[in-house]
Parts: sequence; C-alpha cells; structure tokens
Amino acid sequence: MTDREIDLAPRRGRQAVVDVAAVVVTYNSTRHVGALLDSLPAAFGALTYSVVVVDNGSTDGTPDLLARRPDCEVVRASNDGYAAGINRAVLASPDASTVLILNPDATLDPDAVPRLLEVLRRRPETGIVAPRVREEDGSLSPTLRRGPTLGRVGGLSFTRLAVFAERIEIPAVYETEHEVDWAVGAILLVDRRCFDALDGLDESYFLYSEETDFSLRARDAGWATVYTPRAGAMHVGGGSGESAATHTMQMLNRVRLYRRRTGDLRAWIYLGLTVVVETRRALLGQRASWTTVHALLRPPLRPPQLRANSTFLPS
Repeated sequence: MTDREIDLAPRRGRQAVVDVAAVVVTYNSTRHVGALLDSLPAAFGALTYSVVVVDNGSTDGTPDLLARRPDCEVVRASNDGYAAGINRAVLASPDASTVLILNPDATLDPDAVPRLLEVLRRRPETGIVAPRVREEDGSLSPTLRRGPTLGRVGGLSFTRLAVFAERIEIPAVYETEHEVDWAVGAILLVDRRCFDALDGLDESYFLYSEETDFSLRARDAGWATVYTPRAGAMHVGGGSGESAATHTMQMLNRVRLYRRRTGDLRAWIYLGLTVVVETRRALLGQRASWTTVHALLRPPLRPPQLRANSTFLPS
C-alpha cells in the first residue's frame, strides 16, 4: 500500500485540525450566500469543518450580512479575482486534509460532503471530486466537461458529439461515477496535497477558466478529477452577475488557457475560430459578443484585470 492509498494524510506532515476546510468567495452575493451557509451543517454530517468566506469588495451589503453570521470566518479583500479569493481563503483556513471550494450561489444536499470525501479515500489517484448538480428548477445541471480542442471551440454541445462538444449533456453520463477531464467549479472537493502541489488556483485568469486549468494541471501531475452522482447539490448560476465584460473575460481566458497548453501556432487558429464563433453569436442577437469580438481584435479594449492587452495573441 502506498502513502496515497492510506487515509488522507494531513498536509505537510501536520495533524489536521478539521476534516474539511470550506472556502467561499463572495461578490455582491446577498441573495444567495445565506442559503449556502444554512445548508452546510447537514451537508457535512459528522465531519469536522471550517468555513472561510473571502469577500471581494462587495457593495450590496454582503459584508454586513456575513458579519452577522456566527458560522463562518470572513476575510474582507480587494477584488483581485476569484482564484485569488479562493487561495486567500485557503491560507486563512485551519489545517485540513481537504478543501471544499464552493460558489456562494450553491447549496449542498445532506451528507454531500462525506460522500465526496469517500471517493477521495477509496480512489487514491483522485485529487478532485465533483458532485451531481441540479438547476434551481430541479433539472440536471450539465457540469461535466471535456478538455478544450480546436474542434470544440464552437461550443456545439447540442450535437452531443465528443469531437465538437466540450460540455457533456448526455444524461446517462451523469448516472455513474467516473473520471472526467474537468467539471464546473461551483462545488469541488480537493485533496489538500493536490491543491498544494499545484500552488492553488492560477490567479492570472482572474475570473473563469481557473477550474479548467486546475483540473488539467492536476491531471498532468497525476491527480484525477472524478464525478460522483452519490453527492448532490444545487447551483443557481450567475449569482455575482453576468455582463459583456465577464463574457469577454470568459472567452479571452479560453484562448489563453489553450495557448498555454498547446503553444502559439494552434492558439492562433483557436483565436481565429473564437472570433468567428463570437461574430456569429453577435449577429444572432447576443449583444455581449460584440464586446468580445472587439476585445479579441483590439487588445487595448480587453479587461485590464487579465493583463492580456500587450500582445494580439492573449497570453
């Protein structure tokens, strides 16, 4: 039996203070974060846990709401991005064998966390575990993804063909436990050793693609991402608001991630295809895509938070 086959060891040889360190990043999240915190006691069951919430400069009263809650520690921070907030929350948490990354607009089902943790303990090669997630209306949320490729740049998930679809929308796929390329990062349980080995989330993405990058880097380092239908959760989505700027960040970060993993030549093709896809979406009425097209073609118009406006091919 290898060290990784033994029950999860505390990080860096120190005894864990709690079983799980839950971390949340809020930004104008008053509508949802209370429901998340209310769901946690039942979700953790008999496990010991901590909850650290980093607020990234909310202006809607979220800090005041959190200050009235006795069930979490709050860290107020400037908005350096989602990944930076998660990393900051982990650093502020007590020692734990695992990190539970949570979006503020999610809620967990009873005993969800022990079921996620059981997968880590049973599958020693696993570094990240994702639950079955449903939409607010109770329908399945298709949170599983294939890795980015040139064929998948168009987001043709309706084809259900792996060569064209990054998002997996086949219901039967969500019925069994299995390894995946990556999963949407609204609810992820991460082995702390995996988190530390990768130096946490890559903060250069600011918002979007950080979970894609993290899972793919974890796989490169020998850690699998596993989906289990035995643990359940609900995710509202868009809890911090969506805009033309955030859509532009999303698309730019997809290009940046693809470039970092494949090199410049293929990234130029990916960028060109992204421009085509976004232009088509804009012509079909998605107004935010016009902002994205302009930012893709004119680097000075890109969101400054990404620091990707010095070269035409975003890095």
